[in-house]
Amino acid sequence: MTEELLIRRDRGVAVLTLNRPERLNALTRTMMRALLVELTACASDETVRCVVLTGAGRAFCAGGDVRVQAETAARGTDQTPEQRADELRASMEASRLLHEMPKPTIAMLNGVAAGAGCSLALACDLRIAGEAARLTTSFVKVGLSGDYGGTWFLNRLVGPARARELYFTSDVLDARRLDALGLVNRVVPDAALAAETMALATKLAEGPSVAFRYMKRNFNAADTGSLTQTLDSEAYGMLRCRESEDHKGASRAFVEKTAPAFKGR
Repeated sequence: MTEELLIRRDRGVAVLTLNRPERLNALTRTMMRALLVELTACASDETVRCVVLTGAGRAFCAGGDVRVQAETAARGTDQTPEQRADELRASMEASRLLHEMPKPTIAMLNGVAAGAGCSLALACDLRIAGEAARLTTSFVKVGLSGDYGGTWFLNRLVGPARARELYFTSDVLDARRLDALGLVNRVVPDAALAAETMALATKLAEGPSVAFRYMKRNFNAADTGSLTQTLDSEAYGMLRCRESEDHKGASRAFVEKTAPAFKGR
């Protein structure tokens, strides 16, 4: 598809690597088109049971490529403001897919995640950080308001006051601070980051994917809905899971004191 996005699949895990290390994996239109295509495919592919997003080299993603943006602004465009907004909005579906696809998503933070890169990391269900990880909203540094859902995700992860502070100041958070704020699930030595992340991803891929699908549905309902709506979602999910082969097989395994083998059905 493009060398700007590397794709590897292993034991039910799809690893998507942003691949412009010389530019700290700054986003381009080509990269985002490829990412959107691959996330869409992963969302519907039953053989993919967990998705890991990371960056090549020493960064996760530095966000939009400011140099390219400046060159584009200087050169001008034939697009109307509405067309440019529609194009950006379409690429931002990557964040929605990471958040809503019916399977676990993990951001493997191997370095800086800034701007839209920060937003993409926040869109994932889980974040595993190496000690070199750094996160910053960074938009204010270039006079921008933010995109890729960062305000929505950060607001829910750390609360409105803290989220506003992090957007207004663009403070750089190191791994220790990310852990303290609950923005990452765990911090591991840089040398162990890939192994630790893949161990977790493989564990999830081997788990009850039907149950994970409805767990995500419940959490997303809880994000924006009432308690009543969440209870409705939970009831529906439990009934669907009870009908699954995974639940029936796991129940037998529990009684027989053997390990369950989840098939995703």
